[in-house]
Amino acid sequence: MKPHSVIRPVILCGGDGQRLWPVSRKSMPKQFATFGSQLSLLQHTIQRFEDAGCGAPIFMTHEDYRFIVAEQAHAMGISSPQIVIEPNARNTGPSVFAASEVLLRDDPDALMLVTPADHRMDGDLDFANAVAIAAKKARLGHIVTFGAHPTSAQPDYGYIRVGGTVEDLEILPFTSFIEKPTQDEANTLFDSGNCLWNTGIFMTSVTTMQKTFSECAPDLVSSVRTAFEAVKPDMDFLRLGQVFNNAPNISVDHAILENAQGWCVALKGKWLDLSDWKNVWDDMTQDAHGVATHGQARAVDCANSLLFSGSSGVEVVGIGLKNIAAVATKDAVLIADLDDARSVSNVVAKLAVENIPQATEFPRHARPWGHYETLSLGGRFQVKSIVVKPGGKLSLQSHVHRAEHWVVVEGTATVTIGHKQSLIGENQSVYIPLGEVHRLENSGKVPLQLIEVQTGTYLGEDDIVRYEDVYERS
Repeated sequence: MKPHSVIRPVILCGGDGQRLWPVSRKSMPKQFATFGSQLSLLQHTIQRFEDAGCGAPIFMTHEDYRFIVAEQAHAMGISSPQIVIEPNARNTGPSVFAASEVLLRDDPDALMLVTPADHRMDGDLDFANAVAIAAKKARLGHIVTFGAHPTSAQPDYGYIRVGGTVEDLEILPFTSFIEKPTQDEANTLFDSGNCLWNTGIFMTSVTTMQKTFSECAPDLVSSVRTAFEAVKPDMDFLRLGQVFNNAPNISVDHAILENAQGWCVALKGKWLDLSDWKNVWDDMTQDAHGVATHGQARAVDCANSLLFSGSSGVEVVGIGLKNIAAVATKDAVLIADLDDARSVSNVVAKLAVENIPQATEFPRHARPWGHYETLSLGGRFQVKSIVVKPGGKLSLQSHVHRAEHWVVVEGTATVTIGHKQSLIGENQSVYIPLGEVHRLENSGKVPLQLIEVQTGTYLGEDDIVRYEDVYERS
């Protein structure tokens, strides 16, 4: 191991988006949301590692989020982010080992610093110091976990028991892991004086990671390595083979950490896993009555409550609320007792079973070329707002069941209909007959916005026949 081997963050960008519904949903989980900041939780994570002097990160994500990850990484100044696409989510164990396989080929002398993408953390200098302390042990072949000093007996968090007293902790050996204890168990752990919250962050060398997985989880190793035999580049992404789906669905804690020996370093700054709306309320600035507001929200005679407007133009007003989370977006409203906030995911799962669109989707849908939003929907018509970013190009396509009218609001559209290509400027429109092959693109330097009116017998997104697509979608 080189004495100054580079530290490569491995950022895990999965999630189902249920616990902070309706602001977070399956189509856009919480790590991509901002929660009152100009940066998303993912972007804060990227910035945190940059400030700690780490090297280029590897992003482990799913097909559905690859373009969101790429766009947010680009916004943070990463011109060519290394993004690995998993065909299906198999928990953190297979993801972490897959990242070690990437580094084994690209940077075998590196240290891996594995982290979730959706945590809130204060104290960048404290974090950088913790990284430096951990790196000294990791370069000697050890596994080093990162703990946070618990401020309450949280049953939804995991805990790390260490061989010493946490008040004296700079770095101590870990002895065991406890995942999501009961409330009584959490009370005991909190009072013990030798337990930290498990942040899910840990560091070790690529070679140690490979060795530990081979010893503790050989079946997982076999499946992931076979998936790498079928790996293929996809634009700027690295797509794992479908055999990755055969890997055990297991967390990295269960796969290796619980069976390994190592060390734990404590984070001195504030750390929160934003696992429910009460955690968000805890993280926000509160007034003298314990009321936190976000966006266009106001409270009258309220106490210990969260009023959160997640959409511009949506006013949230609370009167006489006590211990309530009131969260509103453009198309959904959540009203919950703060102490029952962890039950939100159960309700969202029931909404999904009932095929309620708001359970998983937003009105605004991100696409690699930009985004669209449904403004009005009827039995035989749909009106959308479409924004195509500079250089964006929709697929060459046709529709079996619908015709379309496009009205350009801003920018200039390059439109292909059949064998004819033309430029359509602001306040101009064009008609695409049912079944006609067509394409829309933005060759300009400013975003292109248009209104699309669809008419036909079926208006679903699956009524698309693609002939050519620069984003290689099927």
